Amino acid sequence: MRVMLALGGNAMTNAEGRARPEDQIAAAETAMDAVAELLEHDVEVVLTHGNGPQVGNLLVKNELAASVVPPVPLDWCGAQTQATLGFVLMNALEASLGARDLDRQLATVVTRTRVDPDDPGFTRPTKPIGRYLPEDQAKVLVEHGETWEDRGEKGWRRLVASPEPLEILDAPAVLALIEAGFVVVAAGGGGIPVVREDGRLRGVEAVIDKDLGAALLARMVDADTLVVATDVPHAVLGYGTPDAQPIGRVAVSTIREYAADGHFASGSMGPKVDAVCRFVEATGRRGVITSLSHIVDAVTGETGTVVLPD
Repeated sequence: MRVMLALGGNAMTNAEGRARPEDQIAAAETAMDAVAELLEHDVEVVLTHGNGPQVGNLLVKNELAASVVPPVPLDWCGAQTQATLGFVLMNALEASLGARDLDRQLATVVTRTRVDPDDPGFTRPTKPIGRYLPEDQAKVLVEHGETWEDRGEKGWRRLVASPEPLEILDAPAVLALIEAGFVVVAAGGGGIPVVREDGRLRGVEAVIDKDLGAALLARMVDADTLVVATDVPHAVLGYGTPDAQPIGRVAVSTIREYAADGHFASGSMGPKVDAVCRFVEATGRRGVITSLSHIVDAVTGETGTVVLPD
């Protein structure tokens, strides 16, 4: 079985959300113990991950240094964090495999994702990223070509496009490594957003939803199952209410109806449900949402929210 495992942002920070190097290394070690357990069960694993806190750290450095050096563009931030987190995850996974006396080859592919240059998000950026700043500091970054918006008492916040991912350009390299026996980390943060214009590729100031990127890569590498790992064991109907009810095995059309009824928050569970549904609808295979601690049972279909074809 080939499993595409998408790690949520919580998998790379500590319980309080801190993203110091030592926090990220410790969190990666915990996450990779679960991955090593999957590999111990002879499951092929392809990994992707979020990078929001890490990109956020780079943006703070941009802000602090903007009057001295030009800010690093978002596509560069994506490339840097993909490489760094791939390095951290491979080290952690190698240690976990060694503790189990398992031998696997590991690789990270710094991955580009093609988007449409005419995606409406580029005309009106709406995705808020980074921290709030006072007006005078935000205007320094506006002078460098960034889009910032006055958010009232909290201050100004940067807005960027979040275009639809169309193609994982480096999926053939990922697939070749998988078929050669490698455990591959790829498409971190949804991939580095690029557009093709006049026959050439260039990076763009945007962020791609990591779960949608995972669903697309899962299709392109012929995964049998997409597992979106988060910090809860199931998606939930009526989350936060006395009538909250975990969702187990469910048809894709049914969970689409739940989403249309507003059961899943747009900033948290909503994109995960959408990503899993897209994978199931496109492939006729299974998608799962669950926590890392349940990952082995989730792959065998015994726990988590398991989304099935109609």
